[in-house]
Amino acid sequence: MNDRRVLKFFIDLVLWTLILPAAYILRLEGQWLPYLGNIATVVGVMLPVMAAVIWLSRFNRQSWHNTSIRDLISLAKGILIFSALFFIVAAGFSNFLFVPLSVPFISAALAIIFLGGARMTARVKHEYEANRHAKKSKQPAKKVIIVGAGAAGNLLVREMFRHPAVRMKPVGFLDDDEGKQRDIFMGVPVLGKLADLPEVVAEKNADMVLIAMPTAPGGVIRRVVEIAKEAEVDFMIMPGLYELMSGKFNISQLREVDVQDLLRREHVELDFNSISDYITNKAILVTGAGGSIGSEIVRQITRCDPRQVLLLGRGENSVFRIESECNQLFPHVDFVSIITDVQDAESLERSFEKYRPDVVFHAAAHKHVSLMENNPEQAILNNVKGTMNMVNLALKYGVKRFVNVSSDKSVNPTSVMGASKRVAEFVVEWGSYQAGEGQEFVSVRFGNVLGSRGSVVPLFKQQIENGGPITITHPDMTRYFMTIPEASQLVIQAGGLGGNGSVYVLDMGEPVRIVDLANDLIKLSGMRPGEDIKIVYTGKRPGEKMFEELLTDEESTSATRHAKIFAARASGFPGEGFNTMLDELFMRASNNDGSAIREQLKVMIPTYEFETEKVGS
Repeated sequence: MNDRRVLKFFIDLVLWTLILPAAYILRLEGQWLPYLGNIATVVGVMLPVMAAVIWLSRFNRQSWHNTSIRDLISLAKGILIFSALFFIVAAGFSNFLFVPLSVPFISAALAIIFLGGARMTARVKHEYEANRHAKKSKQPAKKVIIVGAGAAGNLLVREMFRHPAVRMKPVGFLDDDEGKQRDIFMGVPVLGKLADLPEVVAEKNADMVLIAMPTAPGGVIRRVVEIAKEAEVDFMIMPGLYELMSGKFNISQLREVDVQDLLRREHVELDFNSISDYITNKAILVTGAGGSIGSEIVRQITRCDPRQVLLLGRGENSVFRIESECNQLFPHVDFVSIITDVQDAESLERSFEKYRPDVVFHAAAHKHVSLMENNPEQAILNNVKGTMNMVNLALKYGVKRFVNVSSDKSVNPTSVMGASKRVAEFVVEWGSYQAGEGQEFVSVRFGNVLGSRGSVVPLFKQQIENGGPITITHPDMTRYFMTIPEASQLVIQAGGLGGNGSVYVLDMGEPVRIVDLANDLIKLSGMRPGEDIKIVYTGKRPGEKMFEELLTDEESTSATRHAKIFAARASGFPGEGFNTMLDELFMRASNNDGSAIREQLKVMIPTYEFETEKVGS
């Protein structure tokens, strides 16, 4: 135990010890001297109980500088537990000890007042010192207008007051809720509605607008940004709720508005009961754990207290980063890094044999369409054979839940990458037919994720930083998008739905034109599309679609118990000859014969279409 925790332990113990005789004095209205010996005995009996409650309730681990209502509630619960024990002692030993039955209740009230007061005093002193230090700064505080007077806005104001060194002074809220007009929150008034922003900025001479609406859809955020630009004021935003769910908010998380905020969808609550049922106290293996989706799955599943998380990937740097991050944020979880390739069946088996995972999230895959068109054998060996290795081992070692991360490019594929992901779905469905009792194998299909490594958004940002131009293949190119946290959480949720052999399809919302995405990014960078940054069309690349689909020609969907997840029906699984087809596909991949690979994929997926001029590659 560190010195600060020891000090807080003894401060609580001394204060609480003094409170017991004080409760007697109040109860006996000053006539307490005849009972001094009895009071000392009671204090001696209850002192070890106080110490145990302080220790077991972890009062000394609370941060007094940042005491919150939750901390005070936790304190009150511990005190009430002690008071209940005290009352039992008072009632059970009334023949030996003089303890008026009101004393435990008086002591409880006093303990809450004085122990809570000690914490609040420490917090006030800390904030006073921080304010005094901040006032010495020569940098004036920025006057801030907060858009959104809900829980997030109030949290933001509280953080500003607690951290004056950030040099932000809230001067008012704006909120479209009629019921909040003219209200005052934490001393900060609601000055009007969003449409009043330009006038309020001018009236208050505001320096910045902070958007505190983590659940607001993208259309609302876009409107705020447009009005803020009209008012010629700087603006920043709190992270969206999916991001906030990954960790505790602090004011350093304020950031510039990004394109993902403009495309944000309405938040849908996850069913954590169905998630925790298959994750809590289990060993979870995540392949591709260093990638965008894999690493976010790791972050999200830790909220359900798994016993162990196995981080499997072949890129040691990316796996090291997520392991280091998780060890710091979730020290109570056992994280194990496994550096290997899903194509290496022998290495994988050693890991399965040693760690015996209960659940597998299979996110490892090659995903770049153009690269896989030029390296078709790698798409097959990694995306298909790697999945087969994982499914075989999951069957052999009794994995209870296998969740395969798939792609909308697997639907009516026009690329080797998309076709390889479709066959990977078949492999998982094949595994579901071999599954033993209590085993379930599912795939989850979704579109592009904003900000993933190698995706279009980071590429466009880099091109903007370089002064342009932004390169787009075709002006009518459209794609589905969702954020990395949302996609990862829905993958985990879909795993909780079970349904052996199911292919789940995530609700991707409305498709977005890539050129509109580029224009948004240019505007958010403070520049003008077509003037400051040019947009150049380079032509559709081999394997690319003009638009993506979420269902094959033969599929339809049925609703699940989750609003954003649908089950695809009629998968198109090849049937009894599947293993023979796979062997042939793997042989052609081993021979590095691109033309033969594509021909075999066409046999397995009749809807697969490819450009004949690529067959020879």
